[in-house]
Amino acid sequence: MAPLGPFEASPALAVAVSGGADSLALCLSAQEWAVARGGAVTALTVDHGLRAGSADEAARVGDWLRARGIEHRVLPWRGEKPLRGVQAKAREARYGLLRDWCRGHAVLHLLVAHHEDDQAETLLMRAGRASGFDGLAGMAALTDTDTPRLLRPLLGLGRARLRATLRLRGQAWIEDPSNRDPRFARVRVRAALEGGAWDTGELAGIAARIGAIRAFDEALTNEWLARYAVLHPAGYAWLDLEGLRRAPRGLALRMLSRTVTCIGGRAYPPRRRGLARIYGTLAGEAPRRTTLGGCLLTPRGGRVLVCREARGTLPALAVRPGRPSPTALWDGRFAIDVAMVDEGSRCGMHVQALGRRGWDLIVAKGHLTRKPAIPGPARFVLPALWCGDRLLAAPHIGYQTVDGAKFLASFQPLQPFVPPYFTVARARVGTI
Repeated sequence: MAPLGPFEASPALAVAVSGGADSLALCLSAQEWAVARGGAVTALTVDHGLRAGSADEAARVGDWLRARGIEHRVLPWRGEKPLRGVQAKAREARYGLLRDWCRGHAVLHLLVAHHEDDQAETLLMRAGRASGFDGLAGMAALTDTDTPRLLRPLLGLGRARLRATLRLRGQAWIEDPSNRDPRFARVRVRAALEGGAWDTGELAGIAARIGAIRAFDEALTNEWLARYAVLHPAGYAWLDLEGLRRAPRGLALRMLSRTVTCIGGRAYPPRRRGLARIYGTLAGEAPRRTTLGGCLLTPRGGRVLVCREARGTLPALAVRPGRPSPTALWDGRFAIDVAMVDEGSRCGMHVQALGRRGWDLIVAKGHLTRKPAIPGPARFVLPALWCGDRLLAAPHIGYQTVDGAKFLASFQPLQPFVPPYFTVARARVGTI
């Protein structure tokens, strides 16, 4: 755990526990570590409800852990389940439930039980998909972007050692049948590893070495972005064109990737082929406007304006007037907080892009005393509060028509402009 700090004086940890051997071994070890420092662990089990008996299994896990003095909570995944892409959707729902619980209970650290064998499987699967260098770095030991911090203390330990730990402590575990279902690619890769096709330790070591290089590259990218880029709280950025041209090509592609992912509100970066295309368009002698990943990139006087593309329909987010509405993320970019006290509830209140129509309404009403500093293309994709066809508020322009209203839109994209470095940490054998 030491490489994954810092921790508070009496650390409160949440551990994702499915009931399998890996997560149970992590939970028991984490409890010992936390208690020795005056802290405690809460075990969180997500019941996906995808197979019969899952609720009974979650209850059994709770009985095991409470007998060892560990608090346990079950988080059910409610609602309709997908017919396709079940594993991916279940993973997304699982992490959402885990993070929401941690935020609601002021727990700063969420531990998950990915280990050396999982890292080896991840490397092989990403290599099979022709992933880039970042993907081949595998899973980070620490993801420190928002509460809670996501920690993987077991990346230096193998599955066999974790099961031996449970046997030594007399602790049973649950075998999930989906872990042996050959329809899933990870299961097929796992079977190949267990058959001796590759050495898991060597593969995990390769991922760790690539991870160290990735960490260096990310630090360098952060340094160049700090020098040659400016991020605006209205959700757009300026890139210095000469700085982009001076950077080594690989570094320039990383700068573009980071910027486009952030400004476009995307969860994942664009493909390298697209990055190479816009780099050639911008870095040439006659740079011209181009698009990628939901972004519009426009050269202007030695700089490149990067903003959300207005083409197509940006999402509409319905809000409930008359009382505070829970914070929601609009367009993958802006955290929206709305409270309306003086408006009726039948006007179809929603958050939508300001658009040229909204801008023309503001100009027609003579609201502006001076031209705003926000460039036109970035201005039209700002979040605005609408009541049917009536514009109520556009906070980044300083426009509001309704008294007693609160409409906040804070730029908090899915991927930050300058994230923490990729963290590589290998646990010492026998410790977490």
